[in-house]
Amino acid sequence: RAHHLHSAVVLARAGAVLWRHVGSAELVMRDFSDTFLEHYLDRSGETVCASVGAYQIEGLGVQLFERISGDIFTIQGLPLLPLLDGLRRHGGLAR
Repeated sequence: RAHHLHSAVVLARAGAVLWRHVGSAELVMRDFSDTFLEHYLDRSGETVCASVGAYQIEGLGVQLFERISGDIFTIQGLPLLPLLDGLRRHGGLAR
């Protein structure tokens, strides 16, 4: 029922790693019926297969979960807030 997603990002310049980050999130699936699952897959269509874990957390997929711990951007595949901070620290964005 529970699983962890990990998303990593690295900033590099001229082959040297300047900064790295691994974001993690825990997702706990809720109990649901086969009928619910069929309805979810019918409404989601084939695009659901293009998503990590075959759910789209930003849409109908959020209904699959009982509890989510962690950053939504990490779940979507890019730990955006830490990346923005890393870019600021290394001159890629204004402070």
